Amino acid sequence: MLEKIKAAAKKYEGEIIETRRHFHKNPETSWNEVETTGYIAEELKKLGCGNVKVGFGGTQSGVVADISGEKSEGKCVALRADIDALPLNDEKDVPYKSRKENAMHACGHDAHASMLLGAAKVLTEIKPELKGKVRLLFQPAEEHGIKPGAQALIDGGALEDVSAAFGIHVMSPVASGELHYRAGPFMAAADAWELTLTGKGGHGSMPEGAIDPTVAAFQLGNALQAIVSREVSPKDTAVVSIGGLRTSSYVFNIIPERVEMNGSVRTFRAQVQDCVEAAMGRIVEGVCSGTRCKPDFTYRRVLPATVNDAKITELVKSVAESLLGADKVKEAPLNMGSEDFSYYGRVVPCSFAFLGTGRADKKTDAPHHSPKFDVDESVLFQGAALYAAFAWSYLEKE
Repeated sequence: MLEKIKAAAKKYEGEIIETRRHFHKNPETSWNEVETTGYIAEELKKLGCGNVKVGFGGTQSGVVADISGEKSEGKCVALRADIDALPLNDEKDVPYKSRKENAMHACGHDAHASMLLGAAKVLTEIKPELKGKVRLLFQPAEEHGIKPGAQALIDGGALEDVSAAFGIHVMSPVASGELHYRAGPFMAAADAWELTLTGKGGHGSMPEGAIDPTVAAFQLGNALQAIVSREVSPKDTAVVSIGGLRTSSYVFNIIPERVEMNGSVRTFRAQVQDCVEAAMGRIVEGVCSGTRCKPDFTYRRVLPATVNDAKITELVKSVAESLLGADKVKEAPLNMGSEDFSYYGRVVPCSFAFLGTGRADKKTDAPHHSPKFDVDESVLFQGAALYAAFAWSYLEKE
């Protein structure tokens, strides 16, 4: 059956590439994916998918639909693709360059959506062999962070009756055609913090009359880095970053009244999250006490860590080895990036994997979120096959 699925995906390769290019030319940012949603919903209806639901999170973005096998007494497995673009200008010189200002598929979500649509076509062909139901999740707003599309789909009932879920992300740092998997913690939790330091402005020549918040900011820049090196166990992994720093004035002879800072924290375990958050609060209070500044500190947990279920991941590995060859399937290292696919893993057993699309000769090795980002389209049918083969294999096994 897996060879049959691979052959069917190959048959649809041209359509998958054409669909990906359509999405790439017509990108829509988080929670604005209305045209993309309409296109996907129409294609799913043409395929005869059932229970097509459009619009999540109080918007018209996102699509969920079912493909029910003729032996529908089995379980329900979900396949997820995100569909949103980034607020970025496309700088590639290609026929499918984005037509929109400040909107670009710079992370491969156009590839994910087209691969899952390709998988839907394959699964429709093999409905007589499906021992259960496949739920297709075309999720909006993966890039939003603060209002994650995954949670909105869950709140909208997308995982009702689902017993497992699988997702793919194309990756330009990974060699084209390779599948990288990992059981257990895979991608980091993402937390965000904001800090306003208020002092007393004054003349640069008379610092004794001012309370300088830049002194507190400089001290904090160093002190926060000591959290990872001196408070987090060397056996754990964490990153504390400063993303932005600005003063209320920018004149060479003025001591500003206020400094604003923000940044992110990446961890894999809740205990480490707790440790970092507590240490940051304590250090901010201590530095501000010593420098006489007033702090306004906010720490927000944005995305949980992506943790792959061992049993589901073993099935992903097995399916990928059958489709791609064992030499193309490799265990991935921990990844400090974050994904809202993690929310699904809090509800059902899940696995998330990387499909490589990086080839220097095709100029598809630019970093994600780069205005030059592109994907090797020759692997898209493989992604469609992986989606479909995982769903069939899971239902067959269960």
